[in-house]
Amino acid sequence: MKKVTLEQASEILEISLNTLRTWEKKKLIQGEKNNNIRFFDLDLLKSVQNNLNGNHTEREFKILTSSEKTDFKTIELFAGCGGMALGLENAGLHHELLVELSKDCVTTLQKNKPHWTVFQEDVSNIDFKPYYGKIDIVSGGFPCQAFSYAGKGKGFEDTRGTLFFQFARCLAEVQPKIAIAENVRGLLSHKKGETLEIILNTFKELGYNPYYEVVSAQFLDVPQKRDRLIVIACRQDLNLLPIFPQKNNYTVSLKDALQNCPTSPGVEYNERKKAIMELVPPGGNWKNLPLEVQKDYMKNSFYKGGGRTGFAKRLSWDEPCLTITCSPAQTQTERCHPTETRPLNIREYARIQTFPDNWEFMGSITSQYRQIGNAVPVNMAYHVGKCLIKMLTEKADKNAIIYSINKPKSQVKQLSIPGLNY
Repeated sequence: MKKVTLEQASEILEISLNTLRTWEKKKLIQGEKNNNIRFFDLDLLKSVQNNLNGNHTEREFKILTSSEKTDFKTIELFAGCGGMALGLENAGLHHELLVELSKDCVTTLQKNKPHWTVFQEDVSNIDFKPYYGKIDIVSGGFPCQAFSYAGKGKGFEDTRGTLFFQFARCLAEVQPKIAIAENVRGLLSHKKGETLEIILNTFKELGYNPYYEVVSAQFLDVPQKRDRLIVIACRQDLNLLPIFPQKNNYTVSLKDALQNCPTSPGVEYNERKKAIMELVPPGGNWKNLPLEVQKDYMKNSFYKGGGRTGFAKRLSWDEPCLTITCSPAQTQTERCHPTETRPLNIREYARIQTFPDNWEFMGSITSQYRQIGNAVPVNMAYHVGKCLIKMLTEKADKNAIIYSINKPKSQVKQLSIPGLNY
């Protein structure tokens, strides 16, 4: 796996630096810092070059599953429609309990996995003490409400009134070996980092060492550019070391993902919107519209700054999909099919989130879009699950860990773990 700088890649591939920087901006490639120099995987660069030049290398789209099952048991809070839970089960983990408040999500879980124990309940009403000492992993993508910051310690007490407090309470009552939390990348900068500081300090207060990474789904067998903040907290008495997923040196394009996709219902454009979207080429957006149409369509947003790349966005076959939202036809986050003038439909949404075609979503069309859009991509969760299993089954070499202090909050952040990838 050869690593090169952008300057070296420009010479090797005979591609301008501006083009390579555009690829990075579009999240088709991703660099890693070493001694303040950014390096990129040459194989990934070549793969992107081939795809964009029309020499598309067909890559099999598949839902990752492991034939090796373990006895490690999990509890998942805020389970949604099952993206994280399915991925972890596909990796080999066993779910003892899933908790979710939404009726439609619970119906979806029960329809597809009748053997799962699912509680439709406000997590604050559940007593987790009966699970004490019986659970290896507690996971959850807790909604991140604003914290009060009223306390001095910025720890457990500062999270009262939030759903993270309930996640932390579950840890306190269950004492699993590992806790894993996922959230949006924006949590890093929320309240200038204070929210994340409270979360990390809470883990420490409860006897866990927290580590975090921003994980990019497009490099983990997911045909979608989607960044998630993953926090892995290890119980301090166990001397476990965190392992985060290793990025692939390839991505899965939308073309690969949607081959032979089953037909399904979906929202439709009205006549005016369809006429506008007909003017946008694959991979294009509002900038491809005539000036007067731009002004009429975007209203006041036309005069605002920023790229506004989601307006009138038509997707490209040759790249992973942009991050899908809870609706494919929102004005600022358009997700139009590459060649058909319509929003992506339900089964296409599910493919992009790497749900299997037989995974049924219950409720209205609006609810189904929302469930899928809010889910953790199944294949990304699979990769995370394999890392958790490795953490629990193999001893890691502490000398292989490279740490740094994340200034100014003085929180330990794992940078890389050479040789520890699953």
